[in-house]
Amino acid sequence: MMVKVKGINVYVDKSGEGKQAVLLLHGWGQSSHSFQEVRTFLEKSFTVYSVDLPGFGLSDKPNYPFNTADYAEVLKGIIDELGIQTPIIIGHSFGGRVAIKYTSLFNEVKKLVLVDSAGIVHRKPLSYHVKVYTFKFLRRFFSLPLLKKYKDRVLSKFGSNDYKQADDLMKQVLVRVVNEDLRNDLPKIKCPTLLVWGTNDYVTPLKDAYIMRELIPDAGVVEIKGGGHFSYLDNLPYFLRVLAVFFNEDK
Repeated sequence: MMVKVKGINVYVDKSGEGKQAVLLLHGWGQSSHSFQEVRTFLEKSFTVYSVDLPGFGLSDKPNYPFNTADYAEVLKGIIDELGIQTPIIIGHSFGGRVAIKYTSLFNEVKKLVLVDSAGIVHRKPLSYHVKVYTFKFLRRFFSLPLLKKYKDRVLSKFGSNDYKQADDLMKQVLVRVVNEDLRNDLPKIKCPTLLVWGTNDYVTPLKDAYIMRELIPDAGVVEIKGGGHFSYLDNLPYFLRVLAVFFNEDK
């Protein structure tokens, strides 16, 4: 189904008929399909809402460069429009970032699961800043009329794969959200929170999980040994067992 929020259409896939609602929020560059196996498992006991965040899947792109709070407001609009009461939220990577912001702002969440979540920004080394300033200089330099034809070829050597694959609008969104450090939001999360992390995650490293655990009042960490940034897919049976235990605690 499509839900109109903040002037754009957002796709939400609903399945299952359980009393408790679970929202699934995918990572950057993904869609609700990335949680297909998890949804199939959960819909036996819960009503599951898989969201294509704006700019991904079947949803419209943002109508301006969103930040994390904008995405949280979209999630709030979906929850209000569909009459969802105190959901459980599972967020992976970028979806975890959105879940953190939403939960800290509204605190209408029963339980929160953050999987290899983004949200901690570390101090960048000098080499990073040199690369950024070089990129900005070259972008300006190759905007000159006689050099424009070389611009894309030269600038394609800079930036992450996510950045390279995004269009101009989503590049602006990406730059905004990845530079938001959510440490100040984490203490505002009041619901029980489970942090699931791959020990070999080099995108959002395992140390981020323990930073989050220290800042969230009621949080615990489960490590998936050998798992990478998509740790829930690297060991899906274990991940599903962990969810089952967490969801049944104090049910």
